[in-house]
Amino acid sequence: MSKAPSTLQTVSTPAVLIDLDIARRNIDRFQAYADAHGLKVRPHIKTHKLPAVAEMQLRAGAIGVTCQKVSEAEAMIAASPEIRDVLITYNILGAEKLRHLAALARKVTLSVVADNETVIDGLSDAFAAEPAPLQVLVECNTGADRCGVPTPEAAASLAQRIAKAPGLVFGGLMTYPPANDAAAVESFMNRAKAFIEAAGIKVPVITSGGTPSMMEAAKAPVTTEYRPGTYVYNDRSLVTRGACTWDDCALTVLATVVSVPAANRAIIDAGSKALTSDLLGLSGYGHVLGRSDITIDQLSEEHGRLVSEGPIDLKVGDRLRIVPNHACVVTNLVDAVNIVEQGEISALWPVVARGRIV
Repeated sequence: MSKAPSTLQTVSTPAVLIDLDIARRNIDRFQAYADAHGLKVRPHIKTHKLPAVAEMQLRAGAIGVTCQKVSEAEAMIAASPEIRDVLITYNILGAEKLRHLAALARKVTLSVVADNETVIDGLSDAFAAEPAPLQVLVECNTGADRCGVPTPEAAASLAQRIAKAPGLVFGGLMTYPPANDAAAVESFMNRAKAFIEAAGIKVPVITSGGTPSMMEAAKAPVTTEYRPGTYVYNDRSLVTRGACTWDDCALTVLATVVSVPAANRAIIDAGSKALTSDLLGLSGYGHVLGRSDITIDQLSEEHGRLVSEGPIDLKVGDRLRIVPNHACVVTNLVDAVNIVEQGEISALWPVVARGRIV
């Protein structure tokens, strides 16, 4: 971390801004909800990739963190002495990744997931000679239709295979659920848990996640742990879903108007390399704070096009703060983010886990 050399008026744009006061409020809000409902919190760091923010989450009450890739976990663990309990929610394949995974397991409490026998067998081969077994959770498809075993019976079958595999121990069940469908999680996980326990195996953890439904997590009481990610920053997609408001959006992209070639059109210096081309079912590429009449209708790599039905009322040199459609992708587009506290830039933080995608 370093002291920021600029102010909001002088920082070079496009610049990613993180309002730490808003981020703290977002962290505390969900932690309070989880505490009230007996849920453990294991936030996903893919949204921020910043050790300091992960430490904020841990100090607020989180039991550990979630990472998506081995290299991402390596970067976060190396940068923070407080990150010592990590769940990697991705099928891990390949000899090199498994060597790195084994090295991580010697440093911290580590858990991973699997939804097929090939992954389980690879993990077992890598950990059979390790000093401590690796905790492996079965990933379950409760309706989001990404990874995960399709039925509770399949979950029980894999749990038994993990329990018998050298170097492994069954750690529980994991899902990335469909939004606003806690009933699906409750039904699937209760059935899977019953099948596994009938085989004489304990189910110590049932972990679910997803920011859009996080304030309904308690509607699936079988869940013991929750893994929100985007909640720490929020973004336009979540505002559109009704999960938060613009005032809850901690990440914005500061852009400068570089051209006003028509009365209803302006160009900013933030394109797809700053705002991301993700649409997430939305129309346009971000929300200009304070200007709901403006649409960002086109992005090229370095240009964003703003249009309005009436006069756009912008001039060259104007600065705009934009809430992107998808905050998590924006984090991975920049080397460093500008930290804002009490309305001013206070520091420049390197994005430690940027580009860690293996």
